[in-house]
Amino acid sequence: MILHRQDETVDDLLNGRLKIIQKKKGYRFSLDALLLAHFISLRRNNSILDMGTGSGVISLITAMRLPDVRIVGIDIQEEMIGMAARSAVLNGLEDRVTFRVGDVRLIRRDFEAESFDAVVLNPPYRKLNSGRINPEGEKALARHELRGTLEDFLQGASYVLKPGGRLFVIYPARRLTTLMAGMRKTALEPKRCRLVYSRRDTVGTFVLAEGCKGGGEELEILPPLFIYNDQENYTEEMQEIFTELSCFPPSGGG
Repeated sequence: MILHRQDETVDDLLNGRLKIIQKKKGYRFSLDALLLAHFISLRRNNSILDMGTGSGVISLITAMRLPDVRIVGIDIQEEMIGMAARSAVLNGLEDRVTFRVGDVRLIRRDFEAESFDAVVLNPPYRKLNSGRINPEGEKALARHELRGTLEDFLQGASYVLKPGGRLFVIYPARRLTTLMAGMRKTALEPKRCRLVYSRRDTVGTFVLAEGCKGGGEELEILPPLFIYNDQENYTEEMQEIFTELSCFPPSGGG
């Protein structure tokens, strides 16, 4: 079985313990995926659904860091799922991480209600009428709500989560109100929130959020995370995150 092809790269994470297959040209995971993977906090033996898994990087990092969890990653793009599945085999994780083609808008067709302990979301964040749509299909689907809006993702997450189940999501900070309103509308009560800034003198770039299905009204606002210092180098905290994930910052992300 050929695990990677000439138009693909094999990139190391977790200090070489994890290898991710990606396209040389096209969609490649970026910093937001690593931030979300680091933000995830789970109990032992949890079952996880990674909705819009892409290259599978979040699923695979989580499986390596938490060896007793079981993960299903879904994505509408068959080619991305094929690469993610080959990455699972390459790392010997195919028994605990399963990748399958799936449409979040048709989640009820593929999964039973209340069948997962946690859901991970790194959804497309641009509305159809905002910004230029990338001509490369993989990047366009990853960035624009072409085949699923935020509401579609949140409704799907609420459907598959058990009562008290956890949602972990990263989203643009400028759409924070949309995210919080959508979470509450779908009974995914926000419980933790952290704003991510490029530098101390910039507006927020991302928001990391955790929700609880059916949870009570209580939100913990975590300290801000700054990516770069005044010298345009990664801050100490970002370097600690990379060290904890035992990886280098991603290149060619998008």
